[in-house]
Amino acid sequence: MNNTILATLTSMTIGITLFAHSSFAETSASTVDAVVVTATRTARSADETLASVSVITRQDIERLQAQSVQDLLRSQAGISITNNGGAGKNTSVFVRGSASDHVLVLIDGIKVGSATSGTTAFQFLNIDQIDRIEIVRGPRSSLYGSEAIGGVIQIFTRKGSKKTTPNFSMSAGKYNTKKVTVGVSGGGDRAWYNLGFSGLNSEGFNSCDGKPSPGGAGCFTTELDDDAYQNQSGSVRAGYRFDNETELDVMLSRTYGSTEFDGGFQNESDFLQQVLGVTVKFSPTDTWFSTLAIGRSLDESDNFKDSAFSTRFNTERDSYSWQNDITIGDEDLITLGVDHVKDNISVITFANFPVTSRDNTGIFAQYQANVNDNDLIISTRHDDNERSGTHTTGSLSWGYPVNKKLRITASYGTAFKAPTFNELFFPGFGNANLQPESSTTFELALRGKTNWGRWDVTAYSTKVDELIAFDANTFAPANIDTASIHGLEAQIQTQVSNWDIDANLTLLDTENESPGFNQGNELPRRYKQSFNINLDRDYGKFSTGISLHANSRTYDDLGNSRIIKAYTTVDLRAAYQFHKDWLLQARIDNVFDRDYETASFYNQAKGDFWLTLRYRPTSLE
Repeated sequence: MNNTILATLTSMTIGITLFAHSSFAETSASTVDAVVVTATRTARSADETLASVSVITRQDIERLQAQSVQDLLRSQAGISITNNGGAGKNTSVFVRGSASDHVLVLIDGIKVGSATSGTTAFQFLNIDQIDRIEIVRGPRSSLYGSEAIGGVIQIFTRKGSKKTTPNFSMSAGKYNTKKVTVGVSGGGDRAWYNLGFSGLNSEGFNSCDGKPSPGGAGCFTTELDDDAYQNQSGSVRAGYRFDNETELDVMLSRTYGSTEFDGGFQNESDFLQQVLGVTVKFSPTDTWFSTLAIGRSLDESDNFKDSAFSTRFNTERDSYSWQNDITIGDEDLITLGVDHVKDNISVITFANFPVTSRDNTGIFAQYQANVNDNDLIISTRHDDNERSGTHTTGSLSWGYPVNKKLRITASYGTAFKAPTFNELFFPGFGNANLQPESSTTFELALRGKTNWGRWDVTAYSTKVDELIAFDANTFAPANIDTASIHGLEAQIQTQVSNWDIDANLTLLDTENESPGFNQGNELPRRYKQSFNINLDRDYGKFSTGISLHANSRTYDDLGNSRIIKAYTTVDLRAAYQFHKDWLLQARIDNVFDRDYETASFYNQAKGDFWLTLRYRPTSLE
């Protein structure tokens, strides 16, 4: 790690500590200790876990008036977002400087995403049916297998509570955007259910100012039209706890619609995203807790050029999991499990894929212990992939409370990512001899929790080997790259003069270490500096908030020849509860109409606004 980052780590740690003792000693902040399951696949409080974890709750979603999942993720430490021209357009998520296909995405424990591209279509996910999102930064292949190099993002759908509770919202926004959401949840002492439906329609704006020639770039075309987006979503979740405490939970989420975009070969897509999951939890003995889960996820897209059919990319993913958590003594916990995933693809393009299915079986083990106030977590996993062979990963994490207000943690982990179907078999492009990408990561963190709030500073160093990239010599993907990633994340949550403050800073240093023309270059679309702050204040029936997002310049290509300029945007929001069950919300994004890009030639909304009427019966809560 370079001297700049080390110096920053030291100065920020000292600064935050002095800041806390001087300016905020008399204030109090909300320090709700959320329970998370993604970091260890077992329930632990956010403070207890040794990983870098963030939790976005349903209350956060409504307070921020977020309209999409990427809307929420862009303000999180260590995450950067690229978007190709507004709502419903291709969106990539980069966690800790790793590639966009180096993040594993789960919905209620079910792995989702495309087996052909290796990424998840975040732009289509239904935010209205999300209960919370857990973000785990850092390698997690030792628990989840392929893709978890940068981290894991798990989305949990709304579950329902004891009393029957309807909900309703109606929104209108710029670009003739309209959205309606209706739902109901409820249950009893042993049962729960939630049903929800939503529909969105937007005329959009011109998504891309491409450069057809010479040296085409962006969308490789110029189409001066508005690019519309439609999305219809429905979800249902229900469960029951039997007399012997066995739990059955069933969920189904389905989203479909169409999106228009600018492109020289395609400019419209009809999509379907669906997740079905069944989970059974039971305890054979007092110290043995077992979970069986079965799921199927679909990722489908039919693509068109000027309404004429062009290509199809469909993924059907079946997953099975059996996890066993065994308590030893008072605090130690052993986790043993097996996962099996089978991917089937259906592709229509100018030629057939020679292979259209593969399966992966992973066996994992984890030991969580506390020895003389030292928290230890050891995990390992062995994956057997039908197309990419075997791969063994592991991690070791340690934590120690220096005192009641300060904790230090350190970890080491390895991870891998199996090549996608496109990388292996795309006609005229794929390379069937590709090997999995692999990584090693070291992490060191300080975390503080005081009467004024909480803070943490995390430094990490990752090296990715066998990085898959395009080889100009063979005109195909190859394991030719090695990359190093060094980073620093600082976060603080507090309250000053009744203003809730949630801020984070990310410093990133990436380098392409592969021999050739790009050696020494930065990895594209990774911001060297990012800063986010949310300020919120509640006046009773009225509340207001401000969000600021600032990103330094980055590059759009491996050759570092095309610059994406630095930018700062400011969002405003307000809400008025004019009746105990009714809430009126207003939000303006990019209030200063900043002209900026997250991917070269792709436009972003300016002065976007939303007005929402929301029904939330507090009398039934």
